[in-house]
Amino acid sequence: MRTLAIVAFAACLAPMASLAQNTGGAIGGAVGGAAVGGPVGAAVGAIVGSMLPPQPSVVYQGPIVVGEALPDTFTYYDVPKEHDYEYVILNNKRVIVERRTHRVVRIIED
Repeated sequence: MRTLAIVAFAACLAPMASLAQNTGGAIGGAVGGAAVGGPVGAAVGAIVGSMLPPQPSVVYQGPIVVGEALPDTFTYYDVPKEHDYEYVILNNKRVIVERRTHRVVRIIED
């Protein structure tokens, strides 16, 4: 019985050992993230407030945080020449979001 318990315990640890030996580790994750985030960040970083036509501002009670999704109830406007992004004016700030998720990717302070 004791041998069976030891074998079962060792079998549980085997997957963890293989994870610990990931040679890419955090560096591999950072490089992979940069490969995806670099082009997206570059496109959004090139957008300036003057590129976005003026729209009415909406009062938003919560904090506006990059990475957080905004409610679908707002009226979103197309970002010129950037089909993956939209924007909304919240508390007199232009907020650029991903079209699909409405996740905030940039806040432009005028």
